[in-house]
Amino acid sequence: MSRSHVAKKLLSEKPSSFNESSLCKFISRAGISTIGQSYSSEGNPSLRPRVDYSLFKGKAALAVHPVLPEFKQTDFGVQIERRGGIMLTFWPAIAGQKQKYDWEKKQYFLLSATEVGAMMALGPTESCELFHDPSMKTSLAGQVRKSFSVSPTTDGSGYFFNLNVTNNNLKTSERLFLPVTKAEFAVMRSAFSFILPYVMGWNQLTNPTRSPDTLSTTVGANKQRNAEYTQKPDLEWSR
Repeated sequence: MSRSHVAKKLLSEKPSSFNESSLCKFISRAGISTIGQSYSSEGNPSLRPRVDYSLFKGKAALAVHPVLPEFKQTDFGVQIERRGGIMLTFWPAIAGQKQKYDWEKKQYFLLSATEVGAMMALGPTESCELFHDPSMKTSLAGQVRKSFSVSPTTDGSGYFFNLNVTNNNLKTSERLFLPVTKAEFAVMRSAFSFILPYVMGWNQLTNPTRSPDTLSTTVGANKQRNAEYTQKPDLEWSR
């Protein structure tokens, strides 16, 4: 399967129902997939591409990409309506087929700015575990619980990423698990450091050339780009 074909497959959008308990094999490929229309030096925000940092391992695949905040126009100016974050999307490998994945089955985990900081602050022997309830503060709270953990490998070669999703309604417990090398984690750490002000919306404050009209265009563009996530009830935003 060509890398361009794999990149196109990264756009499928259905929740995962994969149950995995075996240890991941250290078979990996990493790449950056740029998907979308080209845009001019003026940077028309409605034409910006979606860019993923992707890892393909023996038991699962992972795509990492930023989700920009959404803004709203108020009587007091433009304010953040929905906070951004770093989206982790996991796919299970197809049993018995090397480097092939079930693109119809996936799970999401949206990292907040603080959770991104927790990952960036990890030392070589440290670990962290994050918990999400997508329906927190609603009548559906507790029905679906997600936990994402990052822990060091025993040989010091990198980290393990582990996502667990428990659905009390369906009485299912799903697990996606893959190793991340030191080099791959270093790429993520560097990318997180660069993009963090953007997912927080702080770049809007430090851009003196941004006019109200241009910012209004960005408001609509961000909403359009994030539509694929906001339409899904199992995704987490600011809690």
